[in-house]
Amino acid sequence: MACNNLKFKVFFGAVFFTALSAFAQDGFKNLTDGIEIKISKPAKNDAAFVKIQVITDDIIHVSASPVAVFDATKSLMLLDTQPAVVKFTTKNSNDLVIVSTKNLDAVVSTITGEIVFKDKSGKILLQETAYGGKSFTGTTLEGEQSYSIRQSFTSDDDEAFYGLGQHQNGAFNYKGTKVLLSQYNTEVGVPFLISSKNYGILWDNNSITKSIDTHDYENLSTLKLFSDKGEQGWLTATYYDKNNPGKIITARPESYIDYSYIPSLKNLPDGINLKNTLVKWEGSIESGFTGEHQFNLWYSGYVKLYIDDKPVADRWRQGWNASTHLIKLNLEKGKKYKIKIDWDPVSAESFLALNWSKPLTKELKNEFAFESEAGQKIDYYFISGNSMDKVISGYRQLTGKATLLPKWTMGFWQSRERYNNQEEILSTVAEFRKRKIGLDNIVLDWRYWKEGQWGTQQFDTDRFPDAAAMTKTLHDKYHTNFMISVWAKFYENTQNYQDLKAKGFMLTRNVSDGRLDWLGFKNAIYDPYNPEARKAFWKLLDANLYKKGIDAWWMDASEPDVHSNMPPDVRKEMIGHNYLGAPEKNYNAFSLVNAQGIYEGQRSANPDKRVFILTRSGFAGLQRYAAATWSGDIGSRWEDLQNQIPAGLNFSMSGLPYWTSDIGGFSVEKRYENATGETLEEWRELNARWHQYGVFCPLFRAHGQFPYREIYNIAPDDHPAYKSILYYNKLRYRLMPYIYSLAGKVYHEDYTMMRGLPMDFSSDKKVLNIANQFMFGPSILVNPVTEYKKRNREVYLPGNTGWYDFYTSEFTEGGKTITAEATYEKIPLYIKEGSILIAGANIEYTSQKSTEPLTIYVYTGNNASFTLYEDEGINNNYEKGQFATIDFNYNEATKTLTVSNRKGSFKGMEKDRVFNVVYVSKTKKSVFNLLSDGKYDKQIKYSGKKAEIKL
Repeated sequence: MACNNLKFKVFFGAVFFTALSAFAQDGFKNLTDGIEIKISKPAKNDAAFVKIQVITDDIIHVSASPVAVFDATKSLMLLDTQPAVVKFTTKNSNDLVIVSTKNLDAVVSTITGEIVFKDKSGKILLQETAYGGKSFTGTTLEGEQSYSIRQSFTSDDDEAFYGLGQHQNGAFNYKGTKVLLSQYNTEVGVPFLISSKNYGILWDNNSITKSIDTHDYENLSTLKLFSDKGEQGWLTATYYDKNNPGKIITARPESYIDYSYIPSLKNLPDGINLKNTLVKWEGSIESGFTGEHQFNLWYSGYVKLYIDDKPVADRWRQGWNASTHLIKLNLEKGKKYKIKIDWDPVSAESFLALNWSKPLTKELKNEFAFESEAGQKIDYYFISGNSMDKVISGYRQLTGKATLLPKWTMGFWQSRERYNNQEEILSTVAEFRKRKIGLDNIVLDWRYWKEGQWGTQQFDTDRFPDAAAMTKTLHDKYHTNFMISVWAKFYENTQNYQDLKAKGFMLTRNVSDGRLDWLGFKNAIYDPYNPEARKAFWKLLDANLYKKGIDAWWMDASEPDVHSNMPPDVRKEMIGHNYLGAPEKNYNAFSLVNAQGIYEGQRSANPDKRVFILTRSGFAGLQRYAAATWSGDIGSRWEDLQNQIPAGLNFSMSGLPYWTSDIGGFSVEKRYENATGETLEEWRELNARWHQYGVFCPLFRAHGQFPYREIYNIAPDDHPAYKSILYYNKLRYRLMPYIYSLAGKVYHEDYTMMRGLPMDFSSDKKVLNIANQFMFGPSILVNPVTEYKKRNREVYLPGNTGWYDFYTSEFTEGGKTITAEATYEKIPLYIKEGSILIAGANIEYTSQKSTEPLTIYVYTGNNASFTLYEDEGINNNYEKGQFATIDFNYNEATKTLTVSNRKGSFKGMEKDRVFNVVYVSKTKKSVFNLLSDGKYDKQIKYSGKKAEIKL
């Protein structure tokens, strides 16, 4: 399974050879928490020293260096705490050193540094590739020695990989694919991988990183290309006048298609304005390989790709925000395939590139790696567990617990780009309350400041005459929270820019370059890597916004997006030298330190109130700063809805539990802006289907460009789209006890709410590649519909359990694929046999009080359990132990439901309760009632003491 890693020439100098003599003849020395090994036969490109440190019985820290002194730079992603001392042993035998904990053995070769991780039965969990798989390539950053580093591993044939953040190419299982960890609008890189074999790797590096298959895509020109007339060496590119499509502006041979970023547009033919142009590439391609070829399409505007006249891609994205699409094609060696690409760029700045990679051999497909562009050492954590949940718990042990978000964040949020004034915000919330539609949060997007004054952090008083009074009305009259968009960005002409610059807190390269933003102003970002700059930034937010009653923070463009559509090297250059050094070193961690400043600032200003941050980018450790991530400025298309499912699942499986997408998609095709007829009906159905999916995401929010996204602006109240959106809105609130209990479980047990099927059904190999189904909590199988006019869909019901249809309670055995009904107004939902769902009252906001009993739905057939979690919902007293739990356990053999003694208490806790119990079985089909009408099979009057009933 192993393969030799790539070899590079690196010269380390005298310091390397001096260090060798410091080691004993056996080649290693003991540390208080592990060992350090001098590799006896390092190649010039390899590590010379390897360090193994025991963190817990299930976590091993591996670092490797080309020199004897290991870099001691403080990690940004890890908690700044001293780990507990864990018992371990070391054994030296035949050029091997074995470091053993209670649960793991790390077997290290003193000759090559290669490491194999095993469980206590001797089963191999993970192994580095032959000879260690470590590579160092010397580079220089700001006049100092640095390295490009690579670590490779081998995997089993049937192993699957998840996590690594959020990516928009539609991939779920990343085995054998290229995953670039580089922050970009809609792309989030998180260097944590989780395996279907129940281990994880946390790669402690903040620079741009290639992962899994780290080989670059190749230019299209490396295939055999043929023009539309059969001439070898190129495709025929024809540029047409968009206003007169039959008129050819120019035609020319093109051997590669790479108009990826703004600088590359200079390679277009002279005089071409993409806004007024249509482009067609025609010809044939031929490969020297048989097997699965992967094509990476980078696109904006409209693009269609055909192979042998069959469509293999039909995509759209707004011109300024290109996206990626992975296309897998099985091609035969030596066979010509006709290719055609149609591109309507839509705007003057639109982008298109098409690259490819050859089929991987079995050996290469089973190799996976991390390769980072900047680092002083290889640094990773191997995390083992008996389940994916245990592995994610290990990740959070290293990087921090996910805070418990305010309860209101679990309700519905309404947003749009944008509310222009105070009256629009208040009237929107008033309309929700008038219609009795659930709402907990209204969001104010950008440009609430005076025009040309970005970075003042102040409201334009002409449009928002009394922001403090507005927030008070939202709170007191409408019981609605208020979230506001804040950016790390400042216009040069603002006093805040000048003040921060004077203190050395601004990253000014963008201004020095004279670059203008979309609105025509010079701008730059502050330096959140600097702790004092973070404090200064918070001070501005506190004085100008927080003190006016702001409840939460929307951290936009936190990649950071200094100048959109520039290549990564230019983006790093525009950030420039920061407090921690060269921009390459910490490029991916901007959103982490940015959120840190807001979190720590608000906690210092108001220690009692829970913080909440929504950020467009994310990184390992973000969860400890009360931050969630959304999927950025995605498109409003069916394929974008489809891609959100694996994107959100992989983000959640990266250890960061709170994620959301813009329901309806952000960027909108022109055809939807003033739609009528069939186009309007498609828009309405797209939004209905997206709401059906969004209600089962950790956070439930609508946002986007025009058309407006309020339910009553999408469709009239007698339309099926309106009815469906309203149904799922009510369902979200009805399920709030279940949902908030999951949130409690996230904090207290390191749980994950939105769950890829391999998390719960790892023994069922059929689920490893299912990208369009997931579990919401332990009980609900969610199956979104992502095609227009689709009224059914295939659903795989995982094996080793049975499933109840949520709407009818019909029972079906698992382990098979069914065709499930999917009417306009509903998506297929199934409840796992042996589940307990706890439903609350019909409420319109999460803090609304109700005297209605909770309803306990018991889905029988297997033993079932669920823990109801409750606290005050808004403050941090839960950190002090002020919360309560009630365990519900159903025993299938005795048909008994047991409600345990209540554990814990909190201020305002409801001590005496009534639980209405509804049970569902294969013969008794009790249907989940959206309206809590009081119907039940049994009733429990509960005062905190154990109770039992027979069902």
